[in-house]
Amino acid sequence: MKRIAFVFPGQGSQSVGMGRDIGETSPRWEEASAALGFDLKRLVFEGPEADLTLTANTQPAVLATSIVALDALAAAGIRGDVVAGHSLGEYSALVAAGAIAFADAVRTVRARGQFMQEAVPAGEGAMAAILGLDRALVAQACDEAKDAGAVQVANLNGPGQTVIAGARAAVKKAADLAKAKGAKRAVLLPVSAPFHSALLAPAAERLAGVLGGIRFRDLAVPLVTNVDADLLTEGARVAETLVRQVTAPVRWEEVVLRLVKEGVTACVEVGPGKVLSGLIRRIVPEVQVLNVEDRASLQATLEALR
Repeated sequence: MKRIAFVFPGQGSQSVGMGRDIGETSPRWEEASAALGFDLKRLVFEGPEADLTLTANTQPAVLATSIVALDALAAAGIRGDVVAGHSLGEYSALVAAGAIAFADAVRTVRARGQFMQEAVPAGEGAMAAILGLDRALVAQACDEAKDAGAVQVANLNGPGQTVIAGARAAVKKAADLAKAKGAKRAVLLPVSAPFHSALLAPAAERLAGVLGGIRFRDLAVPLVTNVDADLLTEGARVAETLVRQVTAPVRWEEVVLRLVKEGVTACVEVGPGKVLSGLIRRIVPEVQVLNVEDRASLQATLEALR
C-alpha cells in the first residue's frame, strides 16, 4: 500500500495560463475572486505576466491553482496521507489538510504578499541561489558578509542548493565569498523581496495580526512544517508556525527526509510547475515522484498510483 504525500509549490512556479487546462470551470476561481475583490481567474489565465509576478498577486494565484489541481485529484479518489508545502505552499497544504478555509487562505496570502513587499523597499533586498557548496560554508559566507548588511540562509533546498537572502549589497558580497569558497555558481534570483530573512520581521508582525483573526481547525492529515521539519496536527499551533516561517529558513531537504521517515513512498507535487519534484528526486531518488498541474499529468499520476 502506497503512502502518499501531497506537496505544494511556492512562488516562482507561476505562469500565465496555469490551471486553465485542469480546472477552467472550477468554482474555486469565483470563490477566490470574491474573497479578494478582483478577478483572479482573468489575471491567472490572461495576465499580464508583469501583474501576475507581483508578490501580492502571485501568492493567491499559485495557491488557488494548487487547490484547483487538488480538487481534480480528490474527484479521482486520491488522498494524501501527509502534506507539506514550500514557503507559500504551506498555506495550500493547510487548505488540503482542512485547517483553514480556502477563502481565508486566499485573503491571508494576498496580505502576506503585500506585507512582505512593503517590509523592504523595492531594490533594497535580494536573494541568491548558491549551488555546489556545503551549507556550512554558505552560512560562513553569510557571516563574513554581514559588515555589508543583513544576510542569512533562507532556503535549504537540497544537497548543494542553498538560497540566501538579505540586503542587496550583503547578498552580493556573500555570493562572491561563496564562489571563493568553491561554489559552482551563485545566481541572483528575480524576486521582489528578501523572503525568509530577518529583514521581513515587520511583515511577520503584521501577518500575526491577520492570522489572529482566523480560526484554524485541527489538521485532518499531518503537515511537515518548513520551520522545523516537524509534524503539525493541532490547529492551535498553526498561526505561530506561519508567523515564524516569514523570517526563518525553509528547511526543505529536512522536510522531505521527514516525509520519508513517516513512511511516504510517493510524493505528488500538486500545483503549477515541477520545481519541488526536481528537488525531491535529488534528495530521495528512491521515492516515486509525480506531479499534477494539467489533465495529462493528472492522468499519468492516476495511472502511476493505481
